[in-house]
Amino acid sequence: MANGKRITHIQTDYFLVPLAEQLGDARHGIHSHFELITVTIGLEDGSEGVGYTYTGGVGGRAVCQMIEHDLKPFLLGKDASCIEKHWEEMNWKIHYVGRGGIASFAISAIDIALWDLRGKSCDEPLWKLLGGHASSTKAYAGAIDLNFTKEKLLANIQGYMDKGFQAVKIKLGQERLAEDIERVAAVRELIGPDRTFMVDANMKWSVETSIKAAKLLAPHDIFWLEEPTIPDDYDGYRRIGAEGGLPIAAGENFHTVYEFVNMITRGKIDFPQPDASNIGGVTGWLKIANLAYAYNLPVCTHGMQELHVSLMSAMPNASYLEVHSFPIDQYTKRPLVIQDGRAVAPDVPGTGVEFRWELLQPYKQLF
Repeated sequence: MANGKRITHIQTDYFLVPLAEQLGDARHGIHSHFELITVTIGLEDGSEGVGYTYTGGVGGRAVCQMIEHDLKPFLLGKDASCIEKHWEEMNWKIHYVGRGGIASFAISAIDIALWDLRGKSCDEPLWKLLGGHASSTKAYAGAIDLNFTKEKLLANIQGYMDKGFQAVKIKLGQERLAEDIERVAAVRELIGPDRTFMVDANMKWSVETSIKAAKLLAPHDIFWLEEPTIPDDYDGYRRIGAEGGLPIAAGENFHTVYEFVNMITRGKIDFPQPDASNIGGVTGWLKIANLAYAYNLPVCTHGMQELHVSLMSAMPNASYLEVHSFPIDQYTKRPLVIQDGRAVAPDVPGTGVEFRWELLQPYKQLF
């Protein structure tokens, strides 16, 4: 095999990382930790690439086991250059037990490592390798803040503005819809009329409640309503969009290309939000970005801002990068850079995500 591209070793590591404070949303409850799964792929020429995925605190060990027992033996000895081929074959290798779900998380971590290797071998940063449309992207800050008091919520939003963010998002899904609307009104008053304001219900509501909520939210100039109901209800999303009148965002709970196809063609989505950690890595994310482009839609993201900043910067149809509450980038050599409200992509070869392993070491666990 030419140029030393044969895969000689794959190392999987699992970290249970505590959050600085408890964070809550409408469906997942309280988060106290997130799980970080890293994959280091080494080639016969001595080069290495690092990929990763993450969870909200459950399922991480199962992801590690699928990588270790099913995907690692399958990939050893193969040419690391053939990323699309490996992506397709990994999906078919494990499709019977995991169309989406854990399988997509496992494939994501490996795929990101392969793209890191490709960028390093080409001596190009990921944003240039994928298209080079820009070196930065619009960004918004969104906390997992449903459990915050209104006072703490407003203080947190003020903190985002102090950091230069021109767009913010809050969680909805209080027991009383009136309380959600009250919190939205308070945030809009704080940020003023010119900043962009998104809201996220984390699948809390029925279709009827979603329509009611959208109508009540409309006077507060909401840029998008995210995941008002369960992601499988394409017909429901079509009704929410048509009757509620707000733009709709969704995608963090879609783990296959076909779910995005169904939501675009059968449901209603204005802002697709693929997450490279669970849609099959960079390869899967690109498929969604190009699908969105074909339907004249922008592409956005969920979480993983330290990687997604490069993907979004590369795309001509990029809208907003989410800057998430899970602080993965605090454990890297280059935490996300914000300038004039925009996130700036790293300009080093590969993905630009280089972990500070010494910071992660206290949280390393057996799997």
